[in-house]
Amino acid sequence: MNALIILAEVSLVIVIFLVLTWLVSQSSKLLIKYPLFNISAPQVKIMRRNITGLLLLTGSVLCLVIVGVNVFLIYQGKDLQKYTLDLIRLIPPRFWLALAVGMAQSLGAVILSAIALALIKYCLELGNTRAKNLDSSSTDDESIDAFFSELYKRIKWGSWLWIIGSCSLFLNLPAVISGYIFVALRIYLIIAVGLLIIKATAAIVDILDALSIRYSSPDNLLRFYDRLRHLIPFLKRCLELVLYACIATLVTQQIEVIANLSDFWLRIIKIITLIFLSRVFYDVVYLLAEELVFKEKHLTERQRSRRLTLIPLFRSILQYLIYFTVGVSILYTLDIDPTPILAGAGIIGLAVGFGAQELVNDMVCGFFILFENYYLVGDYIEAGNVEEKVVEGTVEAIELRTTRLRHPNGQLQIIRNGAIGSVINYSKEYIFAVVEVCVPYNANLAHVYQVVEEVGQELKANYPDVLETTQVEGVESLGESNLLLRTLTKVQPGKHILIQRILRKMFMDTLRSEGILCPALIKNEE
Repeated sequence: MNALIILAEVSLVIVIFLVLTWLVSQSSKLLIKYPLFNISAPQVKIMRRNITGLLLLTGSVLCLVIVGVNVFLIYQGKDLQKYTLDLIRLIPPRFWLALAVGMAQSLGAVILSAIALALIKYCLELGNTRAKNLDSSSTDDESIDAFFSELYKRIKWGSWLWIIGSCSLFLNLPAVISGYIFVALRIYLIIAVGLLIIKATAAIVDILDALSIRYSSPDNLLRFYDRLRHLIPFLKRCLELVLYACIATLVTQQIEVIANLSDFWLRIIKIITLIFLSRVFYDVVYLLAEELVFKEKHLTERQRSRRLTLIPLFRSILQYLIYFTVGVSILYTLDIDPTPILAGAGIIGLAVGFGAQELVNDMVCGFFILFENYYLVGDYIEAGNVEEKVVEGTVEAIELRTTRLRHPNGQLQIIRNGAIGSVINYSKEYIFAVVEVCVPYNANLAHVYQVVEEVGQELKANYPDVLETTQVEGVESLGESNLLLRTLTKVQPGKHILIQRILRKMFMDTLRSEGILCPALIKNEE
């Protein structure tokens, strides 16, 4: 009988420590799956091994103590059964009744929770299938699966936390323990529901994105959606940050020590909302401006170039205005008076202005270029000072500080407006494509003039960019073995280079077919 009593006591200790070891193992798995405080998986495993070893050591020592105490009692001649029963009788019967009722209630709660979780899992799987069948598109199936998977995990762990808290009440544990458990349960539910809402929001945004693309047409407002679709990742990121801030606000409100920090997170939410709304306002206003400016269908090339030039300028000014407004609003949100800051910024700006005269000069020159119509987007220009390098190309953008030119060879050239120098614009009303033709001295000039005019007529008939037929201006120079004839062809602005190349080839082919040979057929004059 004594051996059985000792074995029962040791077995009870072993069971308790096995349960604790199992709890440590499950907790480590959770930490690996949902890392907190940047704890890596190897660190979690090391912590688990250390805690498990400590529990085993403590359990072994406790078992040895129990065995040693019982052996000492047997050595003193005491009856272990009677001694154990006397210790048990010291505990009031009401305690044992309450313990039995609490254990029965705890067991019932565990069984009911297990059944409820099985039913919830089945219902969620059914809901997942139904949700994916609502839309034949499979682009959002991944988001729907992630949402329902996370929903079940949150419900499962929330249920087990609730069971632990309920069991602490059923077993009449100290109120402090149950209080901390239920605080942890509330924090967990806040985090779980918040993360769940984040997943749901991502799924909803993906579904709405797919539906908007499907049902967009030129006849409804969704025709603008494709031009605003780049805001979708930004929207998802802002919603995610706002929800995280909401979670942090609710969590801090549950902990009395840091409850005052909840106001800080509310301000963060306001700042994120301001930034998102400003970005949406900027893109929508810019889109509406483009629609209004280019609403008229019958625009001349000059009108279109003018509007293409002013739209980027409007975009830059709008962007800076929005940045300034949002910055001031953020300062007000943080309870910071922006007036002294703006006054100091004005003084600093004045000081910087004296030291940044080139910057001011660039901006002033940019305004004069735009308002005096020196050149527009799409014009082919040549710019620069004589003593410096001269650049040429098609104007791609005119900004407050710089002008961007695309050279015919493909290079992008960026010039400061203040250093633009003299400008030659090849895109004003018309331009002459100048081609010089070399003919030998013995050639019949009247016949050559007639051939050139015929080529010019053919060129005008085949190319709409040609405004007038090619004319021979006359003999440009006398060489050692040939004459140099200068021809002019009036063409559309910016088309002179293309027409020059075409005209050279036509002259070469025609003069060869006419038997007019010369050392140098064509020479281009820039």
